[in-house]
Amino acid sequence: MHVAKSLGSLAMVAFIVTGCATTPSRGAVDGGADGARSASGPKRMTIGLRGDPPSMARERTNPSGSVSSVPGLDALQQLLHVGLVHANYHGELLPLLAENVPTVDNGLWQVQSDGQMVTTWKIKEGASWQDGHPFTTDDLLFTLSVDQDPDVGFARNNVHSLIDHVDAPDARTVVVTWSHPYIEADLLFSEEVVLPLPKHLLERAYTEDKANFLGVPYWSSEYVGTGPFKVRDWVLDSHIVAEANPKYILGRPRIDEIEVRFIQDPTTLAANLLSGADLTIGRALSLDQALQIKDQWNGTWVLTTRAWTPINVQFVNSNPAVVTNLRFRQAMLHALDRQQLVDSIMAGQSQISYTWVNPSIPEYQAIQDSIVKYDFDIRRAAQLVEGLGYRKGSDGYYLDGSGQRLTVELRTTVQNAIHPPTTAAVANAWEQLGVGVDQNLVSPQLAQDREYRAQFPAFELVQTGNTLTSAGIRRYLSTSAALPENHFAGGGNNSRYSNPDLDEAINRYLTTIPKSERNRALAQVVNIQTSQLSMLPLFYSTEPTMVSNRLKNVTGRGDVANEPWNAEEWDIVS
Repeated sequence: MHVAKSLGSLAMVAFIVTGCATTPSRGAVDGGADGARSASGPKRMTIGLRGDPPSMARERTNPSGSVSSVPGLDALQQLLHVGLVHANYHGELLPLLAENVPTVDNGLWQVQSDGQMVTTWKIKEGASWQDGHPFTTDDLLFTLSVDQDPDVGFARNNVHSLIDHVDAPDARTVVVTWSHPYIEADLLFSEEVVLPLPKHLLERAYTEDKANFLGVPYWSSEYVGTGPFKVRDWVLDSHIVAEANPKYILGRPRIDEIEVRFIQDPTTLAANLLSGADLTIGRALSLDQALQIKDQWNGTWVLTTRAWTPINVQFVNSNPAVVTNLRFRQAMLHALDRQQLVDSIMAGQSQISYTWVNPSIPEYQAIQDSIVKYDFDIRRAAQLVEGLGYRKGSDGYYLDGSGQRLTVELRTTVQNAIHPPTTAAVANAWEQLGVGVDQNLVSPQLAQDREYRAQFPAFELVQTGNTLTSAGIRRYLSTSAALPENHFAGGGNNSRYSNPDLDEAINRYLTTIPKSERNRALAQVVNIQTSQLSMLPLFYSTEPTMVSNRLKNVTGRGDVANEPWNAEEWDIVS
């Protein structure tokens, strides 16, 4: 078994801009005075989620360490379901359903001389599912069994390969013996690795019909978690109404009811905000869209850097085949003025990326000399393409030896507002170089097709997580590629790049406890990726979270945590 997120400090660029203090009017979203608790009414708030999740099962099939395939679905999950531990806004690991976080100091994390480790969790007394059923170690054992079953359809989770065995001496104690060192063993039963499943609700579906396990009503209208809010009503293609969970382990939330609206169109989402919505979660509005409404918005916005935007390269059955030629990839990156992309797409509020590792975290200092950089150089780009035997025709486009125009497909999805304009800008730069580009904007519906997404012919522009975590780095393993043999449910290696030296460096990072030695492994990882251009790095992505002025105790997204990390403390200003 193997996967998880470390709590090493991630870079977060955060500043708050206060908009005009206008009174929100009633409109598409119920807000204003109706939302605050009066002597006779409950406290209500409305959240805008820019996506249309078909079910909570979608997050289970999403590769760990990647940005959620449905924007905001990971945050919605945290609103409804929690694990034994979680990270707060500052990245500190805190107990939730567990009494304590396993550490070496408290004796719950033991490291043996032969490399084996033992971690122990004690479930808090009174922990329960939202339907009142006791939360016990039977749920944890059931969860591990289901999560490692390849027939279920969950995203591949390599954490299981590191677990030797699991014991549950009683209903509240679980002891995990690890066969190898694992730097994030304390995160096993959390949203960063695998959230617990309710055995009493899912065991029959699992044993009787694995093929339909992810399609049972539990994952949507009948969803039962352990989080601060529970599903009262789930209307597909529309919204969820969640109500406060009185049995929540940290106490009943202060907000009584939350409506989460599924709004795929950013213009509609912005209109909802201006008419009274209180909060966005996940990748909701782009920076440009937030800038357009900030002067009318009765609230604040927080900018957080927690992702990056690269172009994935297809290494399996590429079309054209030259895509797998390193010199061609170098040419395509040299042809891009990435500072211009930062200025135009990110309003200058970000920076060029040369690797996925965020330059503001401490580890960057240890790996920066290992990064191979490719700056904007259109002449060098042309030399590299022509060195591969291509010559320009009368129309300015490169032709191969048979006179066929050199053309590539550049694919992206439309859920993220920065995808289409970034794709257009990249395509324009490549066209100016002399390479034809077919832009393919994938619909939200088709974006859910794992096989289609995996088999893009040449290039795919994405926004994805860049957290320095076990899950985040493991996604670059060869075994994390989406292939027919794993039903295209890989672990996030979207380029489907395979390199044994890279695998060795990643695995060394994942099993090395001393930080200095671990950073040397990370430096090798980055060197291989950037020298071989397994991805074409563009820029770091800055995302706004919109927070209404009538809310308090809402921090937005943190280094690791999603917006609802403290949802039980959210409140409405009276």
